[in-house]
Amino acid sequence: MSATIVVGTQWGDEGKAKCIDYLSENIDYIVRYQGGANAGHTVSVDGETYVFHLIPSGILYPRTICVIGNGVVLDPVAFEDEIEALKKRNIDSEGRLILSEACHLVLPVHRVVDEARENQAGQRKIGTTKRGIGVSYGDKVTRIGIRLGDVFEPAYLKERLDHLLDIRNLELKSYGLEPVDSAALLDQLLAFGERVRPMTRNTSFLLNEALRAKKSVLLEGAQGTGLDIDFGTYPYVTSSNTTTGGALAGSGIQFQYVEEVIGICKAYVSRVGEGPFPTELNGSEGDRLRELGHEYGATTGRPRRCGWFDVELVRHAARVNGLTGLALTKIDVLADYDEIPIGVGYERNGERLDAFPANLSGVKVVYERMPGWKSDISGARTLADLPKACRSYIDRLEELTGVPPRFISVGPARAHTIVVD
Repeated sequence: MSATIVVGTQWGDEGKAKCIDYLSENIDYIVRYQGGANAGHTVSVDGETYVFHLIPSGILYPRTICVIGNGVVLDPVAFEDEIEALKKRNIDSEGRLILSEACHLVLPVHRVVDEARENQAGQRKIGTTKRGIGVSYGDKVTRIGIRLGDVFEPAYLKERLDHLLDIRNLELKSYGLEPVDSAALLDQLLAFGERVRPMTRNTSFLLNEALRAKKSVLLEGAQGTGLDIDFGTYPYVTSSNTTTGGALAGSGIQFQYVEEVIGICKAYVSRVGEGPFPTELNGSEGDRLRELGHEYGATTGRPRRCGWFDVELVRHAARVNGLTGLALTKIDVLADYDEIPIGVGYERNGERLDAFPANLSGVKVVYERMPGWKSDISGARTLADLPKACRSYIDRLEELTGVPPRFISVGPARAHTIVVD
């Protein structure tokens, strides 16, 4: 068998969880390869809504094994809260949830530092969720972080933790905040280690062995290409690689196994937090699209900024990720419009840009407009069921992005999905 990667093509919140849930039914292993509890993945099944932050949504399928890979930063508190929330809904993850011994941990001090930095930055803030994700990744790349495998060796863990806190407590002091007590945190981490020891593995070895044994693997990330630390709208990005390269590094699978890369994109665009957004709708028009799409963050509840489809952003995602197909979500939201603009390219200083630039300052969007369809399409189950204007919109997006649609979502439930042959 082979591996499939699912990536976001915009600024996150594209509907990855629904696509992953739809694809998961016959998948052996689902792997979360980057990000942390700052991401919220929402799935609707049989009238029930589930919001996942760390655990792959494939946990809803009893046969599927879910893996949290080495590229994830794992918050012990958020992780155990999520397991308890699943138990309350009679979803048992025992024996089906595996953690990488190499993933880094998000500690309470990371969350405190994250919030202090955002507050101190004022108008220059990034707009983080204040979950400590970026601080944990920072400790990872400066080689002072704590990995899950460390918590099984008390003496080694104490040495590592003391070193980390010596540095982080100095930063807390500069903000006028109280230092973190090493002894109390050490006890918490050791206790957490005992609870998760049975589910902790070398997941790179596990996944490559599974692929060699002809098992199927689905890799899922958080956020989107526009938030990638290298290829996104820096500095208003997340702290990890959300793209195909991040999937390989964050799971440790061999690239030869990857057969498909499916890019998830909304039929419009949304963004949470700060940062440039060329096709953004402001004022009442932005409010209208937000309410039609129920665009509020699954993790924070923050209202999402909304705008028209940005072709150049998705072209960029196709190029960086090697997309083999698109899953187009929330096209049903556009059913209320008489006319639907599409951002087909960028200009700067009167000149058309060849590609998505590293810096979006001074960029102006070139639009073309297509007729709307003004009808409810949630009952459509084939392309032929869609109004002609809706099919024309989909065809135009394929033509402009250069990527064929594989799935089209016309509503939140599993059944609201059109598979394109």
